[in-house]
Amino acid sequence: MDWNTTQNFSSNIVFGILLFAMISYWVSFSLFKETKNIIQIGKLSAIIANILLFFILCSRWIIAGYFPLSNLYESLLFLTWILLTIYLYIEFKTKSKLLGAVLLPIALLINGFANLTLSAEMQKSSPLVPALQSNWLMMHVSMMMLSYATLIIGSLFCILFLVLSKLQDVDLQLVDEYTSLVFYNNIFDYYEAKIFSKDRRLSEPANLSLEEDIQEIAFLKLLKSLDNWSYRIIGLGFPFLTIGIIAGGVWANEAWGSYWSWDPKETWALITWLVFATYLHSRITKGWKGKKTAILGGLGFFVIWICYLGVNFLGKGLHSYGWLS
Repeated sequence: MDWNTTQNFSSNIVFGILLFAMISYWVSFSLFKETKNIIQIGKLSAIIANILLFFILCSRWIIAGYFPLSNLYESLLFLTWILLTIYLYIEFKTKSKLLGAVLLPIALLINGFANLTLSAEMQKSSPLVPALQSNWLMMHVSMMMLSYATLIIGSLFCILFLVLSKLQDVDLQLVDEYTSLVFYNNIFDYYEAKIFSKDRRLSEPANLSLEEDIQEIAFLKLLKSLDNWSYRIIGLGFPFLTIGIIAGGVWANEAWGSYWSWDPKETWALITWLVFATYLHSRITKGWKGKKTAILGGLGFFVIWICYLGVNFLGKGLHSYGWLS
């Protein structure tokens, strides 16, 4: 068994571990209570998958002699690793199992696409041609992948906000008015509020309004948390995207003699930049929150995937990976 086969086998193991982790989170949601151990198993599985992906990427780096971002397969593995790393950090900070239930399927789909769809030839490490042996290229690709991962998560939170709010306008300022309530600090998200209410058995007529108030406050807190985290993560990813585009222009001038050629990939990268620039501008200068900015962020989720994968499969332009062309 050669090293490429070993790496591909290890990547398939990662797929199985991620599938198990995702199922653990979903089972936890279906049972609602007494699921702490199930969540811990799912989180541990995600950590193991993340560590294994890290070693796969490092081994490809050591053996090939260059940073493992030279083809679509390696970029997909790198994207999966970054998504898992950010997800684990956010879950550690928020203690919310909702994040794992939403983000793990995305990581699973990306990893599955890399392992089950791309040919064995595309999964192999190969020597770089002279045009690709540039530090500017490595900076360009690494920054773009970091931006894709962060912006995907941030925009996914925007979509989740729209789904939970049912596209309705929500006054997130109401959350601040309830911070003095006794129950507020005991609630992490809407689903934990449901568990709290059931455990307390607040079903008597006298306590019915209290139960409803607790769940409403928790629901608003969840929406505000999604709104805040999407803003923070998109704010983090946007500078990565900007640096990546600039570095790509410098490398393009070295390789092709032009900083910008309106290649499909370049055009969609610019569209992606404009969408998230509009999102940040509306929040910073206009003070928009909630539904309006969530729509912009949700639009960015689809634009990113067109930019990252969609244009590559057209078989046109300097950035085409040649698959399905």
